[in-house]
Amino acid sequence: MPMLKVGLYFGSFNPVHVGHLIIANHFVNYTNLDQVWFVVSPQNPFKPATSLLNEYQRLHMVNVAIDGENKLRASNVEFKLPKPSYTIDTLTYLTEKYPDHQFSILMGSDGFQNINKWKNFETLISNYSFFIYKRPDFEIEQDFGATITIVDAPLLDISSTRIRNMIRDKKSIRFLVPDSVKNEIESNGYYRS
Repeated sequence: MPMLKVGLYFGSFNPVHVGHLIIANHFVNYTNLDQVWFVVSPQNPFKPATSLLNEYQRLHMVNVAIDGENKLRASNVEFKLPKPSYTIDTLTYLTEKYPDHQFSILMGSDGFQNINKWKNFETLISNYSFFIYKRPDFEIEQDFGATITIVDAPLLDISSTRIRNMIRDKKSIRFLVPDSVKNEIESNGYYRS
């Protein structure tokens, strides 16, 4: 049986929005990846935890957003690992747990520029490939010896931060998130304060 090719899309998804979903869908449509997994981070080592909604609520919103899409999955793998979660530890764990899967990392060109600052980055780039979507003003000038595939994914200038601010300012977030996610946020009163 051939290896299942899985692209791991790491993020806080606080909340997940149409920009995230369009990128993930683009990768399953236009690359050789069989699936894209949204790996919901319990706590990004570079972000303060205070602005984060509980990880189970964020995971649930991703599940609601991708309901019915069999090539997209939500993963809570990092909830079980020591915090803060580092990509290399997550990949080591997943590779042991799913020996019949071949994992790659999906990320923006902005994030890839700092890959050499990541924990055990040499191990990461020698064992895993990267699918990179170009972000404006972030050219890939150095590949650090990594196996990379650059993909022109449609980018929307939407951020989770802007959505949270809009909710606090009582502005409509319709069309920025799927209706199912909008309903979750409104019915639970997320991000209001």
